[in-house]
Amino acid sequence: MSTPKVTEREARRVAEEAREQDWRKPSFAKELFLGRFRLDLIHPHPLPEAESVRVGEEFLAGLAAFCETKIDGALIEREARIPDEVVKGLQELGVFGMKIDTEYQGLGLTQVYYNRALVLLGSVNPAISALVSAHQSIGVPQPLKQFGTEEQKQRFLPRCARTDISAFLLTEPDVGSDPARLATAAVPSADGAEYVLDGVKLWTTNGVVADLLVVMARVPRSDGHKGGITAFVVEADSPGITVEHRNAFMGLRGLENGVTRFHQVRVPAANRIGAEGAGLRIALTTLNTGRLSLPAMCVGTGKWCLKIAREWSAAREQWGRPIAEHEAVAQKIAFIAATAFALEAVLDLSSQMADEDRNDIRIEAALAKLYGSEMGWRIADELVQIRGGRGYETADSLAARGERAVPAEQVLRDMRINRIFEGSTEIMHLLIAREAVDAHLKVAGDLIEPEADLKRKGRAAARAGAFYAGWLPKLAAGAGQLPTSFREFHPSGHANLSGHLRFVERDARKLARSTFYAMSRWQGRMETKQGFLGRIVDIGAELFAMSAVCVRAEMLRVAEGADREQGRAAYELADLFCRQARIRVDELFGRLWTNTDDLDRKVTRRVLQGRYGWLEQGILDPSGEGPWIADSTAGPSRRDDVHRTIG
Repeated sequence: MSTPKVTEREARRVAEEAREQDWRKPSFAKELFLGRFRLDLIHPHPLPEAESVRVGEEFLAGLAAFCETKIDGALIEREARIPDEVVKGLQELGVFGMKIDTEYQGLGLTQVYYNRALVLLGSVNPAISALVSAHQSIGVPQPLKQFGTEEQKQRFLPRCARTDISAFLLTEPDVGSDPARLATAAVPSADGAEYVLDGVKLWTTNGVVADLLVVMARVPRSDGHKGGITAFVVEADSPGITVEHRNAFMGLRGLENGVTRFHQVRVPAANRIGAEGAGLRIALTTLNTGRLSLPAMCVGTGKWCLKIAREWSAAREQWGRPIAEHEAVAQKIAFIAATAFALEAVLDLSSQMADEDRNDIRIEAALAKLYGSEMGWRIADELVQIRGGRGYETADSLAARGERAVPAEQVLRDMRINRIFEGSTEIMHLLIAREAVDAHLKVAGDLIEPEADLKRKGRAAARAGAFYAGWLPKLAAGAGQLPTSFREFHPSGHANLSGHLRFVERDARKLARSTFYAMSRWQGRMETKQGFLGRIVDIGAELFAMSAVCVRAEMLRVAEGADREQGRAAYELADLFCRQARIRVDELFGRLWTNTDDLDRKVTRRVLQGRYGWLEQGILDPSGEGPWIADSTAGPSRRDDVHRTIG
């Protein structure tokens, strides 16, 4: 089956139908984009229950001991494979069942402690945390937990908790973030007892070693079948499944990621997750919390980079004093310290909110993924710069000539994928922007919808008039203009965070006004203004991070048994981060209306037309021959199966 051709409108329709349409619970981030600073939704900072802390800390202690004594991260990097005995050891510890409830033989850890385990594992080698998180965050356990039948949970979850590895298969060679073009087919049998799968899946994280697969495939519409993109649990050793290739990457060299072909693979109808046509909604809903695993790895990187920057910059001398005392290096160290604190604040706040389940965190989780991957990459890049030539040199080479084997260049390579994994930065901008303008589209969407008739436009105009009459005046003034607001965030002897929260409140209203102005100006063309939407989202991410660090600093100050000096230190880091973030926010606001977006599009069209072809002369292209996108026509495999079973 070839990749179906779809129009831009059809692609948007599929994506829109898969969105969770309603907001049944409050959302701090959603309110922030609407210009309403609901600090009460995150302050006081939510705290875990005592029993979950006891269980989580006990588990982390055992996991840390295993990591220190049984895992050689450098070996994984050299051999591009996680040893089977390491995987087996992690399974025996219950690592693959951390998020699975105890009634299904899992550990039942909270999201907070699941993430802390990923931080720990990723600090040893990020390929391990990728293996574990792909298995639980987007593999079989999470969609079954949210959408599976009790019979499916009883059949598959104990296996996932103890013995089996799972993978998630959505992407295809010519289908990435555009699922409307999904080509893999799942044709129901005449008696409805099973489906027959045909197609090719690409970038199947864990797919090379998986025992169970979550596969997204298109069921054709027919009598008795609604059809559409549908989710299935598939046994990886089913006849007709071939892992045709194990992919190799710039980083994450231990990642078991491949190309999987399905040819006449029979899957029992009892293995379908949810209804026909619900697959994409299941995938997106699963990712609402599943995305939190990726910023956990970024937090681990931030912590490690801070440690190395501190130790190295104190030991390395230049011009008669440690390099940390030179302002150019000091700025980088300060950025790493403040941003590492912020990444952990964003992650822990979002994770604790997920555990409490009082709030809708779809935007918070997406912002945590976006912000963590972007800022985590910057942290790793700054560490390489601080280390200089040693940052570019491999750990093995450093060790061979008698120096400490610091894998800074590996961390840079490993971190780069996070800006692409589970939704690239560009896709995350669009996804979050869509949620951010949801309230506007619900009341005024038909006004800018080309296909809406006059009657629909009239009703939309009435709704919009009522909504904006009540909403717009509230954006003119707020608590951010009162010098006494948030004064509990300026305790005696600590840095002053109250002014930063007033900034967040003022700029949330400014952000909402800017969004409204843009919708008024561009109307139906708003969705094409991706540069503008990206900056809107980036501003929201900075404001969310500022809120998170202030709330975290206050929590660390007043927590039972709190270390007074740690509380002061947390306030110092929060203050520095907020000062840095305010500079970035001001710059982003300036670029909303002063930018080269229109000229960029014009020049890009001319590049594609060959106008600047002369600029490419004088080089030789080392790329090999072959198509840009591999043929993924359905049919039997012509390659050897490289699937392997752990142990």
